[in-house]
Amino acid sequence: MSTQGWLVDRQARVRAFDRRRPWVMDTLVAIPFVLFSIPNLIEDPVPATIATLTFLPPLYWRRRHAFPAFLAVAVIETIQALLDVSVNAGVVILVMLFGVASRASWRALSWASVITLALLISEIYWLNPVTGNRTITLFLVIGTSAAAVASGVAVRTRRAYLIALEDRAERLEVERDQRARLAVAEERARVAREMHDIVGHHVSVIVGLADGGAALATAREEQTAEPLRLIGDTGRQALAELRRVVGVLREEDADPQLAPQPGIDDLDRLLPSVRAAGLPVTYSTSGELQALGRGVQLAVYRIVQEALTNTLKHAGPGAAAEVTLAASGGEVRVRVRDNGRGLPAAPNHGLVGMRERAAMYGGVVSAGPADHGWLVDVVLKEPA
Repeated sequence: MSTQGWLVDRQARVRAFDRRRPWVMDTLVAIPFVLFSIPNLIEDPVPATIATLTFLPPLYWRRRHAFPAFLAVAVIETIQALLDVSVNAGVVILVMLFGVASRASWRALSWASVITLALLISEIYWLNPVTGNRTITLFLVIGTSAAAVASGVAVRTRRAYLIALEDRAERLEVERDQRARLAVAEERARVAREMHDIVGHHVSVIVGLADGGAALATAREEQTAEPLRLIGDTGRQALAELRRVVGVLREEDADPQLAPQPGIDDLDRLLPSVRAAGLPVTYSTSGELQALGRGVQLAVYRIVQEALTNTLKHAGPGAAAEVTLAASGGEVRVRVRDNGRGLPAAPNHGLVGMRERAAMYGGVVSAGPADHGWLVDVVLKEPA
């Protein structure tokens, strides 16, 4: 861990401990004041002890009630000055002024600064007149008061900055999760729309064949006419339910398109457009790819399309790609390799879409840096 990281970790631990046991930090602040008062306690035990004890409660209140604690200390110090009891109260008033500067409102800080200067000047010139050079003492008092205010404002600014950073980090994390969920939902919606088109096309074909068979059977006065009409009616009901359930994923103004979606044969039209965009692509196949179902062929087409799109976006100039399809043993393997500079580490919609499509067919997606480029390796299982 770096030195900066170690310091940040330590500060976080201290803040967490202080939130659990705030009295510990308050006691650490009160101890020096008591130690500074020891000479007065020895010289004049009873008055000095009483004076010291009266200052302790405000020291414990100063972080929760900064301005009221400051006013209490100012009143106590004024009374003690009038009674000529000395316990180094000036240190306490500066601690309280720091607390107001770091925690109270700006208006309260203005009042606290004025009261502090008035009180300390009164002590220098009237309540407990200084025997030495009063002007130098006055400048020292003003300087220490200004330092207490500046330190408190600096702590306030730093605290606000850290809070802003934490809020921003939380918002970014929430936004990242939302973008990931939206990407998954968008891809699932697109896949569902495409499956709606595929299934709707096949059901429409079944309905057309059943209606044609029923009409032919009726003309021949065959008994199969009624079952064929039932098949047609059932198919139409299934198509209506499919449109009702999945059709909500479409845009409101879009009409259902029941034409078949792209398949493996359509890669022969996709690859030339990719080459025209400036990415040389080689293409090879093995196995009985044409025997695959339309759904698997659509998944293969979209995976290749998305992988090549990512290559165009991120591989850089001078890159080339290689697409390999292989079908064997009830599985289809899709490999898209490029020799570019590789994709960024952050996930993108294309990778999300590949994983969603592969999951529909019990497959897995492996995407990452390869030798001198990037490799997308997808295995799909052909439905039984």
